Amino acid sequence: MIKFARTLRPIDQVRQPDGLLPDGADSGSFLGSRIRELRKARDQTLQKVAEASGLSIGYLSQIERKLATPSIKALHDIAQVLGVNISWFFPESETGTAGERRYIVRSERRRTLNLGLGITDQLLCPTLSGELELICSTFEPGASSGEEPYAHRGEEAGIVISGELDLWIDNEKFHLVKGDSFNFPSTTYHRYQNPGESETVVIWAITPPTY
Repeated sequence: MIKFARTLRPIDQVRQPDGLLPDGADSGSFLGSRIRELRKARDQTLQKVAEASGLSIGYLSQIERKLATPSIKALHDIAQVLGVNISWFFPESETGTAGERRYIVRSERRRTLNLGLGITDQLLCPTLSGELELICSTFEPGASSGEEPYAHRGEEAGIVISGELDLWIDNEKFHLVKGDSFNFPSTTYHRYQNPGESETVVIWAITPPTY
């Protein structure tokens, strides 16, 4: 799972007038909490998001506390700062009981982020508000996290479900294939790449969430 600049997909599908949300959006039920959990997972303060988005701290705080409904433009600005597509904040559907939506992620309801780097991430946990983040990462042939290794707080582990993965940890290179797993402190510099000619799928667990 990549942790730096994300490439946003176009939001041409969102054509609501400024101030209106897509049909069925109920900000009181999920928008504020999803923005807050993603902001905290990205280790961003309200002040930093406000400065980068041009929105006021008070307005952002009201949105997160479900006291205000953001316009599409404001939501787009927030999404850009946090590095996700605007669709990240909206569930695919509201099927299932409230308890199920709290604990279970059906395969057709995964929140998906296409990084534009040949890597697609799917969030396998219902929220980012807990202590654990679970991601399914799909790498196109040759896709990588970049030439420069990076580090961040926490710990991560994973298993290669299909394909192969080259993993560099503290300048040591490891070649992994289907069924191989790994675990390392995220404070150690690392990077990764799919060296094969077919798609690679990796299940990635990170704590605390840093998406």
